[in-house]
Amino acid sequence: MRIATVETAQGPELAVATADGSAVLMSKLWPGGPQDMLAAMQVEDEITRRLAANGNAGAVRAEELRFLPPIPRPGKIVCLALNNSANSTRILKGPSHPAMFNKPSSSLLGHGRPIRLRKDYGRVHPEPELVVVIGKGGADIAAADAYDHVFGYTIMNDLTSPTMRGDDTFHYRAIHPSKDDPQQIEYLDTWVSYPGRYKGTDGFGPIGPWIATRADIPDPHALTVTCTHRGRVVTEDTTNNLTYKVPDVIAYVSYYMTLEQGDIISMGTALKAAGGSGQAVQTVDLTTLGGPIDVTISGIGTLSNPVEHR
Repeated sequence: MRIATVETAQGPELAVATADGSAVLMSKLWPGGPQDMLAAMQVEDEITRRLAANGNAGAVRAEELRFLPPIPRPGKIVCLALNNSANSTRILKGPSHPAMFNKPSSSLLGHGRPIRLRKDYGRVHPEPELVVVIGKGGADIAAADAYDHVFGYTIMNDLTSPTMRGDDTFHYRAIHPSKDDPQQIEYLDTWVSYPGRYKGTDGFGPIGPWIATRADIPDPHALTVTCTHRGRVVTEDTTNNLTYKVPDVIAYVSYYMTLEQGDIISMGTALKAAGGSGQAVQTVDLTTLGGPIDVTISGIGTLSNPVEHR
């Protein structure tokens, strides 16, 4: 099943994709049924049953829908940094475990909605990513049990501004306890940047349009990821190239942060340049070039956004 949150005259509503690619609103499929995605997670089997019985009755073209983020305000948006084997030759020093950061829910943007950029944002480039949607919360989740906590998968374009990152980077002398005498201090030359503006600015998290439920994605590491800018393929990759896979990531994140229903984990950027052209997502400056920018993941759909200047 593929399910989305859409905007209607009556307010946000769920929509479910039909077999022919159209969609039916939940109010048509199940009057009085779940009103939001978290409620839908509790009755997934019943929605699937009703969809099979309904056929295409009351269906509309998916292109007619106005998509919102599938979960408009998740409690946590956890993102994985440099989680692609293509990075191995570029990482001079790094952790031997998943590295994570958080984006604010205010950064999320629905499919078809314009990414609104200001010139002073500097260079802003796309990062196509697979997203895991948590259906059952928990802490200290074992990797062997991780898939039991997954509701489904969606798409994120983790927009990034290297210009802001550079502007917000500190080169400073960090204070540490001395190795010789912990009661004394020593200074270590350090570079650090925090992913506030350059990852979390409004609109820097296009997401959706659909959540494909876990039953429809038997192997999240066998999916093709394609990023297209103005019709030109920039990246063609596979989720098999993710360094840390879904079970280990859920186990690692939940060791430090209790996962809750509706939380999302973005698994890291697809990076393989298309067709050996040498082009990479980092060369697509949306501030200068505009859009549209599309991310397609097999079995889930296509996330497409135009670009506007503010």
